[in-house]
Formats: sequence, structure tokens, C-alpha cells
Amino acid sequence: MRKELVKVARNSWLAQNHLCLQFGLLYVGVCARIVFVNSNRLALGLFLTFTIIAALTVGFLYGGKSWCQYICPMAPVQKIYGQPRGIFNSTAHKGDRKPVTQSMCRTVTQEGKELSACVACTTKCIDIDAESAYWDEIESYKQQWLYYGYIGLTVGYFVYYYLYAGNWDYLISGVWSHEESQLADILKPGYYLLGEPIDFPKLLAVPVTIGLFIFGAIGIGCALEDLYKAYHKRHHKHTDSRVIRHQMFTLCTFFIFNFFFIFSARGYVKMLPSPLPSLFPVFIMVSSSLWLYRTWRRTPSRYQRESLATRLQKQLKKLNLDTAKFLDGRSIDDLNADEVYVLAKVLPDFSQEKRLQTYKAMLRDAIDEGYVDPANTLENFKQMRQELGISDKDHDTILVEIGQEYPELFDPRKPHNRENSLRLESYRETLLEIILHSGKTHPDRNWVSDLMKAFSEQTSNEVLEDLLKSLSPEDRKLVQELRQEYSITKDDEADALKHTDSYQLWKTIAESLGFVEHIISVEEEQLYRVFQYIDTDRSGYISLDELQTYIRSIDTHINDVQIENMMKTADTSGDDLISYEEFQAVFKSLRSQTI
Repeated sequence: MRKELVKVARNSWLAQNHLCLQFGLLYVGVCARIVFVNSNRLALGLFLTFTIIAALTVGFLYGGKSWCQYICPMAPVQKIYGQPRGIFNSTAHKGDRKPVTQSMCRTVTQEGKELSACVACTTKCIDIDAESAYWDEIESYKQQWLYYGYIGLTVGYFVYYYLYAGNWDYLISGVWSHEESQLADILKPGYYLLGEPIDFPKLLAVPVTIGLFIFGAIGIGCALEDLYKAYHKRHHKHTDSRVIRHQMFTLCTFFIFNFFFIFSARGYVKMLPSPLPSLFPVFIMVSSSLWLYRTWRRTPSRYQRESLATRLQKQLKKLNLDTAKFLDGRSIDDLNADEVYVLAKVLPDFSQEKRLQTYKAMLRDAIDEGYVDPANTLENFKQMRQELGISDKDHDTILVEIGQEYPELFDPRKPHNRENSLRLESYRETLLEIILHSGKTHPDRNWVSDLMKAFSEQTSNEVLEDLLKSLSPEDRKLVQELRQEYSITKDDEADALKHTDSYQLWKTIAESLGFVEHIISVEEEQLYRVFQYIDTDRSGYISLDELQTYIRSIDTHINDVQIENMMKTADTSGDDLISYEEFQAVFKSLRSQTI
């Protein structure tokens, strides 16, 4: 029997209809604010208390951010304003996603270090790659209703105050947020039009008005979208229907953002000290215009092209090709998507054999992360094959090779998505932190050798269990809790440990030298003495033979492939030697990871 946290099942009613539920709760909350909550302290207190208890309860019953993903009424607002991306936020598909983003689930280790705590409670998570989730869902009618319906909800909310008072002064003055008799008025007339009250209770007038605005906005939005599609068709513009809807959504977000902050917030903005009330609308218009400029040009094909370019960039770095004369002082990391494709075409050392090797690695990673389904790889990687000069026949051959070498990638019972990869990565990093912390507190134990065997491609559950036996009872208990938190099976554990980065092997060198805990403040002189110790021929460079000799003096179980990966990691110049500057760079990277 294995205990694990409960997640919302992908095929459950909640998973399929959570957006409707969240928007419905948002609608109820907005109506409740006008009718009950605005000025009554007791009603406000009860409303907030109930919300907090509901969030805690869902968090207790389900793993991860299930409240945020499936129930929270503000999640639809986050989707509207946060997708496909903001002005300054990171773009995960370009490889600049931080290990722990601002809104991502996180945990704190015993050393006080923050690590990701993603348990893959959903797929296409907005906190991991907002644009991926956006393009994946954009054709859903629920997204259509959300964007257009939100305009109706927001406009209807503020227009109701005009219908209630018969003028805009009631809204602009801010009186509506300080009504002492709010509860006493819920059965009184809810409209005041043409100088006469309408005998329709406020308790019903509020939800009816906002509901009509929501359905009216959905109808108008859908009609305008159809007209926009017809316009493109008449003028022979073969535009992707997703792009047309994206542009409609972009205009909707631009409009409602400015409506909310410039028109509706006037009552609060005018209370700011001069000259802020005059500058605030300018700031809002400039910010929203910048966002509109960045967002309007986004397309699914552009997103895919940038995503594949990042994968190509990653593989080119691993090949250690001579790129210096083509980059004019820049590194591969500095190139944009188009420049990466151009570089791949002009590199003379990028032979057909290496192109096929690169394509295979990209295809394997894409399938493993769920970026593409194996059945759709031929179509999704068409553009990449054109860039690399790879035929469809080559693609089929490579796909067969991947199936033979990595059969688990084609196992339908095994999840393949970015969130699951991050779950295993989070588990591996946290497990490693526990073991490293135990090693520091028990320096007399010879645990380095077992650590190297456990975190490698040749790992097995038995090897890890042997390593865990050397830990204290408290640390073993932490590992068991960790497995439960991340829902780790034996297969999951083996997969996670097999993907250990080669930097971990360099970190083990630091462990064997006894200064990992001091790596942040390690002296230059001490690091240079280590370099000289490995550089036995005093040539000023560490060769593969010298590195093998030194590593095997630490642990005979490390194989040649692992040592060669260490060599490739450090040898950024591609001359099959590690200079002192490259040796320094490795430990600087370790220092940044430790911090």
C-alpha cells in the first residue's frame, strides 16, 4: 500500500468544467458585494472567513494548487490578464523560466533554500508556461465565453450603480462603497430611471442586471468574431482561426483593463495627491499599449518556432561546435529564435550526422515532456526538419530508434507533460538536499560513493535504498513524507534519478574536498590548488585522462560516460581540455545553485 496526495482526476466533472464553476463563483461574489458585502462589516467578515476556510479545506483535501487551478473565483481574471504573457514576465518556452517562479508551488529545505514543489496537480499550468496553456485552450468555447462574459460582468457591475442611482455621481463619488444601510435596502427598489424608482427589489435587480450584461456581451463578442472571420475570408487572408480569436481576446483585455482602471477607479484615483490623479490614466494607457503591442503579434506558429529554437539551442551547446567566428563575441544563449536557425545552417562542423543526432535528442525530449504526442511528431517537427535538412524518412527511422531505446516514452499509462517532468525534477532536487544535509551532519560516513551510484543513469531502487539506510531515522522519515507528497512510485523514482544533471558530479568533487558547505566563500587560492592537484602534468589544462584518474580516486563506480559528460559540461571551448577559467566557471555555477 502506498499513500499519496489526492489530485483532481483529469476526466472528472470538476476538471472538465472548472472554468464554468470559477466564473459562476465570481459572478456570485460580485453580486454579493453589491447586495451584502460593500459596507456591512459583519457580512464582509463572514464572506472573507468562508473564502479562507474553503481555500484551506480544498488545500487539505487535494494536492498542489487545486484551489487556484479548479475553484478559486479569481482564477479566470488571472487567465485574462496573465495570458498569453505580460510585459515583463518570463517566457518558459524560450528557456528563461526560473526554477522557482513567483507564483509556483515551492518548499524550503533544511538549509533555507527554496525549491520547486510542483506535484503536477494539473496539466498546462499557467504558473509554468502561461502561453502554452493559452494556445492549448484557445479554441474552447469556454474560453470564448470567459473573455466576452468577463467584459459583460465588469461593465454590468459598474453600470448597475448608474441604474440604481439614476446618475454617475453615485459611482464616481465612491458613496456606493460606504453605505451603512446596505442590508436594509436589499428589498427596496433596485432601479431609479427617468426620475422614478422601479419597484423591483435590489436583491433580484443586481443578479438580473449583471447576468443580462454577461449574456449580452457573449452574444456581441461571438457575433463580432464571426464578422472578423468573414472579413478575412472575403479578402483571401488565410489566417488561422486561433489567431483571429487571439486578436479578439487581446482587444477585449485591452478594453476592459482601461475601462476598469481609467473609468471605474476614478473615485479612488482622485483621492491620490496631486499630480498623481492626472498621471494615473497616462500610466495605464502606456502600460496597456505596450502590452497590446507585444501580444497582438503572437501566433501559435511563432510560439512553436521559438520553442523548437530553444531546444535546438540547447543541443548546439552540447555539441561544443566552434561558433565563435559566427557570433562576434556573443554566446549561443544571446541569440533569438531566427538567429539560432541561421547559425545551424552556416556552421561548417554541423555535419549531417550531428544534425540527425541533434534532431533525435530534441524529439526525445519533446515527447518526454509532453510537448508533442508521438503520433503528431511528423507534422509538429516539419519546420525543424526543413531548417536542418532532414527528410521524412529520416524522421521515421529516428522515431523507431527512440521507441527501441526508450520504450517508456510510448507507454500510454505513463504521463508525459511538462508538469510531470517538473514534479520528478522537484522530487529529485529535494531528495538530494536531504541526503546532502545528512552527509554534512555525519561527515564520518562514506556516503559519496553511494550518492554517485544512486544519481546516475545506471541507478536502481536497490542502490537508492542502500544509500537511504545510511541516513538518520529522522531523514528517512523525511524521504518517506517526500515520496508521499510527490506521489512517487518506484518507476518515478528511477526516472527522476536517471536525469541527474552532470553538474551534480562536479558537486560531488566539491563534497569530496570538503568545501561544499563553504562553496559560497571558497577562496581563489584554494580552488587553484585543487586545479593543480588534478592537472598532474602541470600543462595548465585538465585532460580527460587526468579527470578520469582523479574521479576514480574518489569513486571507482563512476563510469566513462559519466566522466565524459562532466568533461563536456566544463569544456565550453570544445578543445577537449579544461582550462582554469572553465574550471572556475563550473564552481561559479555550483555556487549560484547553492545560493
